Amino acid sequence: MSVPLLDVENLTVTFPTASGPVDVVKGISFSLGRERLGIVGESGSGKSMTGRAILKLIRKPGRVTADEMVFDGIDLTAQSERDMRRLRGARISMVMQDPKFSLNPVMTVGEQIAEALVTHKKLPRRELRARVLSMLEAVRINEPERVAKLYPHEVSGGMGQRIMIAMMLIPEPDLLIADEPTSALDVSVQAQVLDIIDDLVTGKGMGLILISHDLNLVARYCDRILVMNSGEIVESCKAGDLHNATHPYTRGLIAAMPRMDEDREELPVLDHSAWTTGAGT
Repeated sequence: MSVPLLDVENLTVTFPTASGPVDVVKGISFSLGRERLGIVGESGSGKSMTGRAILKLIRKPGRVTADEMVFDGIDLTAQSERDMRRLRGARISMVMQDPKFSLNPVMTVGEQIAEALVTHKKLPRRELRARVLSMLEAVRINEPERVAKLYPHEVSGGMGQRIMIAMMLIPEPDLLIADEPTSALDVSVQAQVLDIIDDLVTGKGMGLILISHDLNLVARYCDRILVMNSGEIVESCKAGDLHNATHPYTRGLIAAMPRMDEDREELPVLDHSAWTTGAGT
């Protein structure tokens, strides 16, 4: 890997509880180049909090600390909220889990995609319209002129997710954080959406952080994988080496995945007592 696009050192995310502060991300460190990085783990392992912390989207009473969090030479920990608004979307974009909760119900598809661009760039109306239609075509939406006039409730879940991807990628960011981008979609549409993300990311030389529960999915679409458990990174490996992972937690995740040729009477349950990294959910 050449000069890192993102460097994170000792990132911690803390929330207060009735029994005292709880670290949901516990001092993790990693680097990212213009590559595809997968972050996997169970629900509550700290995957999404890591992505949100990078964009400084964790609000009080949550607290984020890091020894270093540098994006393309920019110290994110030192950026004001105004500075971060300039970076979000323009340089770093994030695709959320479910488009129903991310799209504005009273704005047309075309207006929302355009808004993601004009927030950071001033363009003539004709050029803006052309960019919006071109982006809809890039995410493989037929009849982009018709779809641009629709409202979110008039499109399917799969199309809604493609629209979200179009919104996040139209400013041509350097880093895309995709948080369970296909969780609300059926299997056939999942593959289409991930192929679109993969084509656009590799074609534009971007960095990608793909957050998912699905180990097979990240092994297929990513270059490297981080495995998180209870806020910690317990294993890091090349995607092609995932099934040779050695940590008991990773082995447990792999063993719990059903197979097409399944012959076990029941799937094994993760045994959290099998490792001593402080894990447990």
